[in-house]
Amino acid sequence: MENFNPNRYAVIDDKNPREILMLRGRGCSWKKCRFCDYHLDCSPDERENFCLNQKELKKVTGIYGKLEVINSGSFVDLDESTISLIEEVCICCKIKQVHFECHWRHREAIAPFRRRFSAHGIELKLKIGVETFDSLFRESYLNKGIDTDSPKTIAEYFDEVCLLQGIPGQTAQTMDLDIQTGLAYFERVCVNIMQENDRPVKPDPKVIEIFTKELYPKYIKNHRVDILMENTAFGVGGVVTHAK
Repeated sequence: MENFNPNRYAVIDDKNPREILMLRGRGCSWKKCRFCDYHLDCSPDERENFCLNQKELKKVTGIYGKLEVINSGSFVDLDESTISLIEEVCICCKIKQVHFECHWRHREAIAPFRRRFSAHGIELKLKIGVETFDSLFRESYLNKGIDTDSPKTIAEYFDEVCLLQGIPGQTAQTMDLDIQTGLAYFERVCVNIMQENDRPVKPDPKVIEIFTKELYPKYIKNHRVDILMENTAFGVGGVVTHAK
């Protein structure tokens, strides 16, 4: 039996200051990534999800005029009541920019979603977890479910990109190339260092050491690059525990 009681609201004061919420939806519809247990934060009960999300949305103040909304899947996995409440909160708190996440398979839902918020004067920024631009490695090892090897094509839909680093097979050169590619095609890059969980892909301490020594110093002061050495570094999230 899994237990997950994460912190769901935080304020990020540096590098693109914003409030951040981790809401709950029906869960990722892909669920095939070999490294990810994030999809466990979900429920098929939309009423319960909305009650939880409503509680967290009440914490938003609009302090920076920007809000990031994450959940264990894509924005399409949130119930309509939650989406409507996000709109209301943004209008009330004078939030002009909102960041959402989305899997590649839902990319065609992005344009109408942008139009919906734009009608209120709210700009959307969409983030995708690409993990690496090496498509063969990404699909054969990570099983990410992205059927294009073109960063340019991905950037036609998305503004920001997440990369996964610190895993077997990566080198300083391949990790650096991924970050450079991300910066060339996207507005922002978020580097997530792999954390231990029950999924088949495990962190590689030697690769993490290489990242820490060679790449962390190179990018930590870049205002377009976020580096999460821990998956709770933004102040939200937690660890799945297994009850005995």
